[in-house]
Amino acid sequence: MDRLDRKILSALQQFPEMSVVDIAAHVGLSHTPCWRRIKKLEEMGAIRGKVVLLDAQLLGLTVDVFAQLKLKQHDEETLNRFETAVRDRSEIVECFSMSGDSDYLIRIVIDSIASYETFLKKVLLHLPGVGSINSNFALGCVKMTTNLPITS
Repeated sequence: MDRLDRKILSALQQFPEMSVVDIAAHVGLSHTPCWRRIKKLEEMGAIRGKVVLLDAQLLGLTVDVFAQLKLKQHDEETLNRFETAVRDRSEIVECFSMSGDSDYLIRIVIDSIASYETFLKKVLLHLPGVGSINSNFALGCVKMTTNLPITS
């Protein structure tokens, strides 16, 4: 990946609706070579997909919960079953396997604390291998971005 590829990726991150013609002009290429580079970046997986970012607050999803989970056992089957179950829950928008005191950190977006309590009792505590959960509620969002720090 060279400097031009990084410039293209940076432009796509900042201006996802920009046309290939405009991206090409922005990075100093003609249309066809820019289009080929974008296709190559997609094929190699540098561009994983394109999304529309929604405003959770406007959709009534006003509670962000960060839950630290510890598992009872750490065998491969339990880990795989846990991760598959997490992927199947739309309320869980992020999940990271962790080093340190917790095995996983998950972020849940939900409409209320009462709904989270139900989700905790009915879903989280029944995920494969879960031994304990420590939940923290976000008071506000200072920064949230999907943009990666690309240097060209």
